[in-house]
This record gives sequence, C-alpha cells and structure tokens, in this order.
Amino acid sequence: MLFQKKIKPGHMLLYLCLIIFFILSFVHTNNSFAGSSSSEELYLTILHTNDEHGALIPHSPTVDYHPYREDPTIGGYARLSSAVNEIRNEKLASGEPVLLLSAGDYIGGSAYSWLVPEGYAPEITIKQAIGYDAVVIGNHEYDYGPDILAEYFIEAGYPDSHDQTVVLASNTAAPPEHPLKVNDLYRDKELIELDNGLKVGLFGLIGKQAVSYTTANEPVQFEDQHETARQMVEQLKNEGAQLVIAITHSRVEEDVDLAIDVDGIDVIVGGHCHTALYEPIIENDTIILQAGSLLEYLGRLELAYNPETEELRIKNKENDRPFLIKLDHNIPLDPDVNELIDTYTDKLNQFLSEKADGQFEHILGTVVLSDYVIPNEPPLQESPFGNFVTDAMRLVTEEKTGRKIDVAIQANGSIRGSLEPGTMPHALGQVSVYDLTGLIGLGIGPDGTAGYPIVVAYLTGDEIRRALEVAVLLAELMGDTYFLQFSGLRYDYNPQNATFLTIPFLDLPVPTTRAVSSAEIYTGDGMQGFDDQYYEPVKWGDQELYSLATDSYILSFLPMVGDMLPQLDIVLKDKNGNPLTEDQLDELIIYVEGSELKVWRTVLEYAAAQPEGESGLPEIDSYYASSAERINQVQTMPLVTWPILILVLFIIALYFLIRKIRSRKAT
Repeated sequence: MLFQKKIKPGHMLLYLCLIIFFILSFVHTNNSFAGSSSSEELYLTILHTNDEHGALIPHSPTVDYHPYREDPTIGGYARLSSAVNEIRNEKLASGEPVLLLSAGDYIGGSAYSWLVPEGYAPEITIKQAIGYDAVVIGNHEYDYGPDILAEYFIEAGYPDSHDQTVVLASNTAAPPEHPLKVNDLYRDKELIELDNGLKVGLFGLIGKQAVSYTTANEPVQFEDQHETARQMVEQLKNEGAQLVIAITHSRVEEDVDLAIDVDGIDVIVGGHCHTALYEPIIENDTIILQAGSLLEYLGRLELAYNPETEELRIKNKENDRPFLIKLDHNIPLDPDVNELIDTYTDKLNQFLSEKADGQFEHILGTVVLSDYVIPNEPPLQESPFGNFVTDAMRLVTEEKTGRKIDVAIQANGSIRGSLEPGTMPHALGQVSVYDLTGLIGLGIGPDGTAGYPIVVAYLTGDEIRRALEVAVLLAELMGDTYFLQFSGLRYDYNPQNATFLTIPFLDLPVPTTRAVSSAEIYTGDGMQGFDDQYYEPVKWGDQELYSLATDSYILSFLPMVGDMLPQLDIVLKDKNGNPLTEDQLDELIIYVEGSELKVWRTVLEYAAAQPEGESGLPEIDSYYASSAERINQVQTMPLVTWPILILVLFIIALYFLIRKIRSRKAT
C-alpha cells in the first residue's frame, strides 16, 4: 500500500519545506481584486456620495418623516453623518483609515440651495462638519454662475478650508483674473498620506455631458477629460502616490471610457447620471463606483493594498459589507448636524416669506393635498405634472398681469421629478412647500435671487408652429431633458418626420420642419379642457399674435434657432408686435410688487388655489391624475417616403413612355 515505507528524517524536512512553499505560493497567486489577505497589506475604506442636490433633510416625500416612527423617507445629511461616524469608529478600532468623497452636484435641486445667492453656503459647510475629505465641482454648482460659486466657497472658508475638505476640479480652467482662480478656490490634485502610511492621490473631473448641461459657466472653460487625467496620474505617481483615485462628475459610460483609455487610475468615484451601482464595474483594473443620488445611499468600498506587489483587492465580500448602504429610518439623526441644518431652515423660512409676500412662511408647511401621485413620466411624452407646472405658469401669470396668456412652455430638464404626496398616517396626502418647490426651483434671475423668472413674449401663429417643430426636433436629437411640456395648446406630430436623414460622416441631421401635422390654441378660460369648441387651428403663415409665457432660460434659446435653422427662425416681439433685440429680453420679465415672478412661485400659488376639499385645505383636481391629450404622437407616412415614391412613380412613368415610343417606332 502507499505510504507504508518509512520516510527518512532528511526527506521529511524536505517534504515539509515543499508543502510550506506550495501553501505560500497558493496564497500569493491571486488576482488584484480577490484572494486572501497578507500581513503586508495596507487597508483603506472609501465612503462616497454624489448628486446630493441640496437634499439636506430626509425626503421623498419630506412630509412622511417622523423622528420616532418607522417611515419611508430616505437621505438627509444628519443620517449620513451618523452612518459615516459609525464606520469611522469601527475602522478606528482596527487602525484603518477612512476617506469620504463627493462626486459633485451638491448644489441645486432643493430649496436649501436658494440660500446660495443670498450669501450662504449650506451644503459645503455641512460637508465640512461631517468631515468630507474631498469634493468635486459638478454642473449644478454653476447654476448661479461662477461668480456666486466663488462667493460660496469663500463663505465656507476657502482657500484655507482645503486643509479640511479639498475642492478638486482638474480640467476646470477659470480665467487667471477670475475669483475662482485668484483665490485658489479649487485645486487640480491632492496627495494625502494616511495614518497607516498609504499615499493616495486624488484628482477631479467634470465630464463631457455634464459640461453640456451647465447653464451659466462662462467665462469658465473645461479641458479634455482624458488628457487631463493622464497628466494627473503621471504627476501624482511622480509625487509618490501608491493609489490614484479620480472623482468624476461624468456618467458611468464616460467613466468606463476613461478607465479603458487612461492607465493608472485605481478607483473612479463617479456621479452625474444618478446610477446606483450595487456592484462596482471593473474595467482595465479600475474600480468604478457610483451611489445613486439625493443621499439615498452611502457608498462603501473596502480595499487592501500590498505595497510590495502593488496589488489592490476589494474586501467588501470577505468582510460581508455591502457596496451601498441605504440611508433610511434605521439610521438615527446626528444631533449636531441636525442642529446645523435647523439654522439653515430658519434662514430659508425668512427668504420664503419675503419672496412670497408672506403667503408661505414655512418651507415644511403643507400647501395642498392630493390623493394620488402626479407623475412627470413617461419620458418623451406629455406628463401630468408637466401639465400642472405649465398650467400654473399660464394661469397665475394671467392673474398677476391681468392679460390673456395663450401658451406656456416648460422643459422636462427643469422638472425634477413626480409630485408625491405623503403616505404616512400623520401626513397622508399632504404636499409640503419643500417637496413641491424641489421639483421646479432651479435657476436664478437678473435680480440675483434663486429661481428662473417668468417672461412673456409674443409670437405669430406661424412662429408657434415653428416652435412646435423645434420642440419635436430637440426631443428627437437631444433626449428627454429637452422635451417641452405645453399649456394652452394641443398638437399632433410624427417623431419619424422630425428629420429627412442624417448626413454621413458629419453626423448632421436634416430637419423636415413638417413633423407637426396639426396644432390648435385653447381659447377657453382656466384649466385646459377637452371640448373641441374651445380650440382654434394654428396654421402655417398665420400672422396673428399670441402671448407665450416661459422662463428666462428657455426664452434665451428661442432666438438662437434661426441661427442654425433659418427656416424655423423665431423673432420675439412685444405686445404690439415690435421685434425685440437680445438686449431687450429682460424687459419681458414679469414683476409682482417690484419682485420677479418666479416659476416656483406660480406653481406654489396654483397649488394653493386648487379647489377646497372636505378638510378645508386645497386638493389637487383629479384632472392631473392622467395626461390631457395635449401632445399626441400619430402615425403618418414618413416624409422621407414621398421623394422615394415620387422617384418610383417617375421611373415607372419613364418606363411606360419608353415602351410607348418603341411601340410606335415598331409600327
């Protein structure tokens, strides 16, 4: 039988050495992202968030929050702080360092960001209190312009505050004389030596799509993302970085492209597209992360790095740690951070009362009731909440000005979600000021206060038809963000007729300007109904003037259409039909008692003016439970088939003509 012979002592020692060698070889033969740990490894936990959008408090909806009961709300910086502190304390016991990072868009979305133009810096100040190590600048940080952004960082103590929470913007190029640059308010990169000796290099990027979404970044420009990343990796490696982390406000697709094209990035902490990555994406040995949006999750990545082999591996699964931690009712509020938030709530209440003439005094107060959700979907279609917003713009502006407003327009990109009433017993059906304004509160007006102002211009019927063609074209070429919602009209269109074709190599679409098959103006009073007797057709060539209410941002784009598509030129006019120059557009802003009439105010007032229910509070009309047949896709023969059909008929006619000529010659 095997192994019956005695093993000599010398051979026994040899066998033991071979066995030990085999075990050690097996331990060290593992890939970069999985395997057993080594005593030489250095550990690091990366915590990350992105796209917080001013969501300081629990929400979705906020009225459901209850301090002592289970509730469905998510997020809030006070919950985040408790979750972060728990992990820090856990890791402190084992001597493991923790980095907390934000991938941008912490400004913009909630009413708390309205305090930014007022000289406050709530979001970044709270991040400093929680102990963020680094943040990047996203596209919404430019919502109020780079000058106000500079004041924002100065208010938060920068440039000195870089020592606490560094602001990174590696491919951002502010002019040398701009306050962002003069005051060193952002940095290209940062090298951090952690307590365990691990040297981590950080840099930050804003992505291509995010750049295209910035609304007021001039004169700040942005450099090529991949070339900048290559430079940052090289510089950080030369400075001794063992790990390189890119914090990007891009989107997952751009992050994957970056990882493939640029070697040497160990981790990408991403943002912009609001994607919750429950498992990291690994591309070209780069770990790609993203944690959703609005502080629904705290991202958690646990790493082990071997400085001898330079191997990096993920420890989450062996430590039984999820990559995303839900910030829900199970996580208590950090009392210190909650108290800091309360100070900003008081400031916001003062602002609200002043700008709404005392009609709304508390941001968390109930403004209206609803027994159903009013959705802003499906994408690329008329939506019930889009109808609610545009009706508010049309009807409240009509009330404030005392003149007929024919049409109102708003873009899906400015409508931030569906209107969700409370579901808890203590808040059933309630809609707060905070929850409502968070859906329609972006932008800034010439008065320097938050919110785009309402503007009213006049167009001919022919130009209304052109505007509808532009609406179809924008949605087809640029997606749902540019889809326009309407009040005061209805129209039929075939999206397949938006363009004839796309010119190869140039990727240049050729518009038909005939995608809209019919359009009608609503002539009745109040909320737009369904009765055909209150609609009149708007035809090509119609020179009658119609009033158009929209916001200042959308209005600024309408005159640009003619520069690209002369056949769809739109000339803004005053009520007398006089054309207006670009310098005169501010004259179209609507003022109420000396203040700009903001879009968010029209929506609040329209909600408060809904019919009173049995509770004595206004209740949203059931009309908004579904769409109202304003924007209707229809199936018509694609225009591109007409020239083909004509060509076919011409060939057939030519064929029979030739045959006829030949038959005559034969006889």
